[in-house]
Amino acid sequence: MKLYIKNMVCNRCVKVVGETLEKLGFTVRDIILGEVEIAETPEDAEREKISEALEKEGFELIADPKVKIIEDIKTSVIEIIQRYSDVRLEEMNFSDYLSKKLEKEYSYLSALFSKTEGMTIEHFVILQKIEKVKELLKYGELTLSEIAYDLGYSSVQHLSRQLKNVTGFTATELKKNLKNLRKSLDSV
Repeated sequence: MKLYIKNMVCNRCVKVVGETLEKLGFTVRDIILGEVEIAETPEDAEREKISEALEKEGFELIADPKVKIIEDIKTSVIEIIQRYSDVRLEEMNFSDYLSKKLEKEYSYLSALFSKTEGMTIEHFVILQKIEKVKELLKYGELTLSEIAYDLGYSSVQHLSRQLKNVTGFTATELKKNLKNLRKSLDSV
């Protein structure tokens, strides 16, 4: 049986969810971001235990199919941006990608996401990119120019404007204050 889980955004999340389900006595067959396949079919009382255990770890069991679509959109965007070195983000068309991956018209996905999340998918992509920029700035291994290129910005100026608009800080100010300004991906 497949379970759909909200707030799984990284490999550590996968590990925690897997361990949580195994502690409850379930056999995990497969697990990826947002989705777990277990061997058993839990009764209502067991589903409630799963839900409570996952909530203690910051996750949520998804029952509503529309909520699952929203989580699939978020997970897909986060995966692409976190794997930016595998994909040329400049050439990435998120609307085509999401439409193909989720097998739904982009207009439907966009309307559902905007209605549910109070922002467009495009704005969510920008927020995720900005979080990645903050992470890369913190490491200090890449220049702002390299970061802009890697994350698909048309120029350093475009990235700088977006940083200032979203965070209220310039890249230099961000480098100084990153300790306090980073957010977890599931809270973006």
